Amino acid sequence: MTEPRKPAQLGARAALRHSRRGFLLMAGSATLAACGSIPDSPPPQAALPPAPAVPAQPTNVLGTGTVRIGLILPLGASGNAAVAAQSLKNAADMAIAEFTGANIQLIVKDDGGTGPGAQTAAQQLMDEGARAVIGPLFAHTVAAAGQVTRSRNVPLVGFSTDTNVATRGVYLLSFLPQTDVVRAVRYASSSGRRAYIAMLPDNAYGSVVEAAFRETVPAAGGRVVGLERYAPGNAGDYAEAARRIAPSAAQADALFLPDSGEAVPQVLQAMSGAGINLSGKQLIGTGLWDSPTLLNAPQLQGGLFAAPDPAGFRAFSQRYEARFGRKPVRTATLAHDAVSLMAALVNTGGEAGLNDTAIQNPSGFGGIDGIFRFRADGTNQRGLAVMRIASGSTQIASPAPRSFAEQGI
Repeated sequence: MTEPRKPAQLGARAALRHSRRGFLLMAGSATLAACGSIPDSPPPQAALPPAPAVPAQPTNVLGTGTVRIGLILPLGASGNAAVAAQSLKNAADMAIAEFTGANIQLIVKDDGGTGPGAQTAAQQLMDEGARAVIGPLFAHTVAAAGQVTRSRNVPLVGFSTDTNVATRGVYLLSFLPQTDVVRAVRYASSSGRRAYIAMLPDNAYGSVVEAAFRETVPAAGGRVVGLERYAPGNAGDYAEAARRIAPSAAQADALFLPDSGEAVPQVLQAMSGAGINLSGKQLIGTGLWDSPTLLNAPQLQGGLFAAPDPAGFRAFSQRYEARFGRKPVRTATLAHDAVSLMAALVNTGGEAGLNDTAIQNPSGFGGIDGIFRFRADGTNQRGLAVMRIASGSTQIASPAPRSFAEQGI
C-alpha cells in the first residue's frame, strides 16, 4: 500500500456516549437468558409446523437494514492490500453488530485494488440502489469511484490519505498527516518553542508535511529558521542535508523530523555527525513515530508526535480479536467509524440524511479514534492527543479534545 499508517453529532460531551445517536464504541449488546433445567422425559406435545426457511444472506452483504450502503475494498488484491481489506471488512461487520438498531445493509464489492475495478464496483452499487459508499482504500481507486458517485450525487467516504482526491461529495476519513503537524507544532509553540528547523524526506509525504509545517509554524507564533530535504534511504544524503542545516540548527529550539522508524535514527546520527547539538531541542514528529523502533531509540526520549488517544484502539482491538481470532490492522477503525457514521445519519434522517450538509456538520462526530469532522473540500479534521516518548513507551502530554471548541480546533 502507498498509504501511510485511523457517529452521531457531537453535542457537548454527549458525542462519545454509547447510544444510537451518540453512536460509537460499544453500541449495544444482547444477552441470552439461560434455560432452566430440562426434564429427562418431557411431556408429549403437538407437533409444531416447521419454521419458515430464512433465505441465506449473500456473502457480499452485511446487515439486514433497509438502506443500502456500498463498501468497496481491494479484497482480491495481493499482499498487504488484501490483508488490510479483510480487516476493514471485518471491522465494518463488527460496527453493524455493535450499533443498536442500525437500519443499513452493506453491499460489499471487490475492486482488486485497481482504478477500473473501483469504477466498475461503484457503478454496480449505483445500479443496486446504494445511497452512499464507504471506501475504496487507495488514492487512484477513490478518484475512480468518486467520479461515478459524484455523477449520481451519492456521497463517498474513502480511506486514502491523498488529499488531492478529496472534494465535495468525496470525503476522506483517513489519518491525514497535515492534522498531525498542526497539533504537534501548536503544542510545542504553546510550550515556548519559537525557532524551528526541519529535516524532511524528499518524497510526496515530505511535500505534504512541509506545506503544513510552513503554514502552521508562523500561525502558532514561531518561525522556520532552516529546512532541508534528503533522499529517503540514502545515508550519504542524510549526512549532506545535516551539514547544510548545521548553521541554522544553532539558533533553533525545535526540530521537526517527520519520517519512519527506520529513517529517523539514521538522520539524527547524521546530524550529530555534522556537529549539531540536539540537547535542549524539542524533537517533533508525526504519526509515523508511533513505532516500536522509535519508542526505544535513546535520541528520541522526550520527543513529541500527535496521534489518536491509544485507549480507543486498544478497546477496539480487544473486541475485534475476541470476534475474529486475530488482531486488526491499525486502520480497521476507519471502516468501523465510517459504518457507524452511516448508521447514525440514517437513523437520524433516513435516506435523506445521507447528504453533504449532514456529513459536513461542524460539530463533528465521535469515533473510536476520537472526534472528527469533514470539511467542505472533502478533507477531515481530528481531535488528536499529543504523545511524548518516554522509557520505551508513550505518555499523553496533552489529551485529545472532546469537542472542536477546545484548543481552538
